[in-house]
Amino acid sequence: MIEPIGIFTVALGLYCLTRGYGATVTTFIVLTLLGSAAALTLGGSSVPPAHLFLLFVLIAALRTPSLPGMAINAFRLGKPAFWLAGLLLYGAISAYFSPRLFAGMSHIIPLGASEYPSTGGTVPLGPVSSNLTQTIYLTADLLCFVIIASVCSTKTGFRATFNGLLAWAAVNVMFALLDLATSATGTEELLQFMRNAQYTFHDSDTVNGMKRIVGSWPEASAFAGMTLGALGFTGTLWICGRYPGTTGLLALCSFVLIILSTSSTGLIAAPICLFLLYLTAVLRCGISPESRRSTGVVLLAPPIALALTLIIVLQDNLFRTIYDYVDLLVLSKSTSGSAVERGSWNLAAWQNFTDSLGLGVGLGTARTSSFPMALLSNVGVPGTVFFLLFLLSALRPGMSARTFESDVRLAACNGCLGLLAGSLVAGPTVDLGLLFFVLAGLTASRPLARLKEIPLLPLRGSGVLDSAAEARHSHPQLSLHSRKHQT
Repeated sequence: MIEPIGIFTVALGLYCLTRGYGATVTTFIVLTLLGSAAALTLGGSSVPPAHLFLLFVLIAALRTPSLPGMAINAFRLGKPAFWLAGLLLYGAISAYFSPRLFAGMSHIIPLGASEYPSTGGTVPLGPVSSNLTQTIYLTADLLCFVIIASVCSTKTGFRATFNGLLAWAAVNVMFALLDLATSATGTEELLQFMRNAQYTFHDSDTVNGMKRIVGSWPEASAFAGMTLGALGFTGTLWICGRYPGTTGLLALCSFVLIILSTSSTGLIAAPICLFLLYLTAVLRCGISPESRRSTGVVLLAPPIALALTLIIVLQDNLFRTIYDYVDLLVLSKSTSGSAVERGSWNLAAWQNFTDSLGLGVGLGTARTSSFPMALLSNVGVPGTVFFLLFLLSALRPGMSARTFESDVRLAACNGCLGLLAGSLVAGPTVDLGLLFFVLAGLTASRPLARLKEIPLLPLRGSGVLDSAAEARHSHPQLSLHSRKHQT
């Protein structure tokens, strides 16, 4: 059944196709923000708007002559898409065979509906509905990664992806503020149009009277986990001096919202993101003009952090307020009912891993509360190796060059690591979401390098050189032709 937001998604996709693949990619990235919406409802499963819109991105890419060849080339041995395809292939095979091969040999926390009544606890291992849905989601992840990596090899696609990610970060902040505003004014129904998915929503939960910020996501943990990606991306761009006014404001807002979201995932993973940003500044600092901002971060961040710590410690009321907040969400979290439940999920997942002899109980079979446990329990050692190879081959942005392209790819890499940090704390499935693979595709892309002209020595005066240089700038192919003759 198609939902009203699904009709809007289709109409938007048809319009974007008339505007070219750049506009289609930008819109697609923003739509990944609608994590609580369903464009289609198929039984008990929901199809998010971004997954439906991915079909339009594929059509736009296929209509561009150079992109299909780049996409096919992405699957060469050793490239990131090759390893991700290996994960998908093994995951799809395990999703069908493992629950049947190891049926009854272990007990799982089912991710989807199983043949046993749902009690919230373990059930005997067997096929579940999410075996199929998680395979479809991972297929969409692979398709998204390949398309973005190919599109970003062009100037138009690279700029469109960059703009889309900035827009994503800005709209994410906007939805968080709307969530707070509608809760304060009792007008929560204004956002119900995008909260129609078949999920369990926690959009009205509070902690000690504080509204749990969910934005456009089903719960605070999901909001904080995804906002970590925005913090890593925009914070790195600010350090690199790329649109510092916009990126700095977005990074600051994202960080504050993560802290105020009342999510233990955000509070635990946010320091990891800040450490990544500081490490980025350390690796980029120097005495050149382009390194002034990163050098300033390296020199000023420690004394500022120390001064803030002293202020907090010396102000007893402020210290008690912050300590109680952290204690409630992190320090005492291990004794809460939800933490005990999530811990039991991971214990069951580890048992699934050992009972399946390290092969996994099948993609989408078991629910966990940590991404590493999701990998090990669902796809075992083979799937985990495939993912690690994908990660190592994709997240290599390079930091030697200080071009716009290299800085954006570095920011995308830190955005990926930010999302991964959140998933390490509370990742229920192998699927990391489309935004992760958008950022990974941008990081793994290799924008077509500009041809470097070989300077020609003037024969008589500077006029000959000026004319030759002007001709080469007007006709780059002439430069290539001249280089061939010189060779």
